Parts: sequence; C-alpha cells; structure tokens
Amino acid sequence: MAIIAARRYSGGKPSEHALAVDGQEDPTPGSGEFDWVGLANPSAEEMELVRTQFGLHPLAVEDALNPNQMPKIELYGQQLFIIARTAAIEEGENIAYGQTAIFLGRGFIVTVRMGSTRAHTQLRRRLENDAERLSEGPDYVAHAILDFVVDGFQPILERYEESVQIMEESAIDSFPEPSTIRRIFRLRRQFRRFMRIVGPMEEVCERLAVTDLPVIDPGARIWFRDVLDHVRRTLARMNGLRDTLASIVETASLLEQHRQGDMTRQLASWAAILAVPTAIAGVYGMNFDYMPELREKWGYPAVLGLIAAICGGLWVRFRRIGWL
Repeated sequence: MAIIAARRYSGGKPSEHALAVDGQEDPTPGSGEFDWVGLANPSAEEMELVRTQFGLHPLAVEDALNPNQMPKIELYGQQLFIIARTAAIEEGENIAYGQTAIFLGRGFIVTVRMGSTRAHTQLRRRLENDAERLSEGPDYVAHAILDFVVDGFQPILERYEESVQIMEESAIDSFPEPSTIRRIFRLRRQFRRFMRIVGPMEEVCERLAVTDLPVIDPGARIWFRDVLDHVRRTLARMNGLRDTLASIVETASLLEQHRQGDMTRQLASWAAILAVPTAIAGVYGMNFDYMPELREKWGYPAVLGLIAAICGGLWVRFRRIGWL
C-alpha cells in the first residue's frame, strides 16, 4: 500500500498502538490526540479507504489524485484541504514539479504526495523529537509540511543564482555565444513556469496566516506567517533572477555596440591617416610632362615630409579625442 506512515499521537508522542488504515471507522482521537497519515502516489482504491475512514470530501480526494493542480486552499465543512506544489532541480537545469495535498480536520491530518521525490520521513522524525511542538496538534504539522515544501525551493535558487552570476560576469567581457543565449532563454522560460506554478503558494499561505479558519488555531497563525515570508522571499529572488537574465543580453548588446563603435572609430582614424599618402602618391603618380616639382632635387623628401607631417598631425588629433 502507498501509506508511508500512519500513527496516532498523544501529547506529542507516538501512540504504542499502530493506526490501521483499512476503511473502517476508528475511534475519534481524544483530547490531546491526533492521527497523521502520509501517502505517496496512492491509487484510487487506496484513497477510497482513507476517504471512508476520515470522512474526506470526494471532490478533495479527486483533486489530490490529480498531479497537475495549482496551489489552493478550500474549506469543506470543518475540514481544510490544501494543495502545495513541490519543485526540485534535475540534470540539465530543468525543474521537476510535484504535488503535496493536505487534508486537515479535527484530530487528523492526511498528506498525499504525487510526483514529489522529497519524502516526509526526516520531517516526521524531527517533529517526533520535539514533543512540545507536536503536541500543538495537526495544524502545526500542516505548517511544518508547508515550510518543508518551501524550503525545498532553496537549492533551486542557489543553483540558478550561481549559473546566472557566471553568465552575467562573462557577458561583461564578451558578447555571449549563441549557445549561451539559447541557455538564457531556456532559463527564462523555466522561471516563468516556476512563477506560474509556485506563485499561488503566496495566496495560500497568506490565507492561512490571516484568515479565521475552523481547524487552524489562532495561535498557529504566526507559524504560517513565517512560511508566507519564506514564499515571498523565494518569489522575489526568482523575479530578480528573471530580471537579471533579461538584462544580460541587453547589457551585453550595449557593451558589444560600444566595442564595435571603438573599433569603427579606430578603423576610420587609420583610414583617414592612410588616405593622405594615398592621395598624394596618386597625384604624383599621374604621367604628365609639366607637373611641378618633378625635376627638383628637394621634391621627393619634401613630399615625404609633408606626408609625415599631415599623418602625424592626424594621429595626434585622433589620440586626443580618444579614437586611437
């Protein structure tokens, strides 16, 4: 069965008796007790057992089995249904998305992971080692799961920030290669998709942090405000990366235009300098009998001196205005 763990907690500690998930009605947890059932990629038949045992709404169960839901929060009577999207980096700088659905009710919490590679085993173990916090109830567990999901975005940001920084620095030295430009546009597409899929998480966490919900203790809202802050910082960092990628090509284009302008000015300067001896040599290369200075002894050195003087003057002038 796809049930990873099913336990009843009393006073923040696991009960001695295992919690059976067989579609039968279990005794309602007493004061200070709640059930936590975790499933991974369950079938419809397995979810039906859980639905029957905890009285889950059929529409919520249907959404939990659909791995392409957007983050949302819905209230079914006294039960809260939350969908959070998970994300993990893959080879080739692609982002793999998954989904975690949370059913939160009086005395129970059911989590359903679809396509998510990050199991809740370590999270459950960490929470069980902190009986004081775990004794606060299933709403605190819901906060911990959402915080766990949002923390999973950090490796993605760190990986992309390092890559974008390298591309940004290299763009200052030279115009990006075509392969780099293609990579930039692929990353921008990845970032747009991330914002579209994960962006609604902000609205979900904000509602948990500020709205009066029947299964969320008012004292637990501060924990959801912390998750909301993490989500907002994640989205801000991703927006910053997207803007940086957009500016890399623009900045590189401006720098390349500047470099080409410098090269054009240098070529124009040398062309102007070389045009002087070319023009004078062209004049004296004409085969006319009565050209002045052709039979003078000082004619040749005088022309060479004139060429040198004009070219030298042009070189000094171009150096002063920064063209050479």
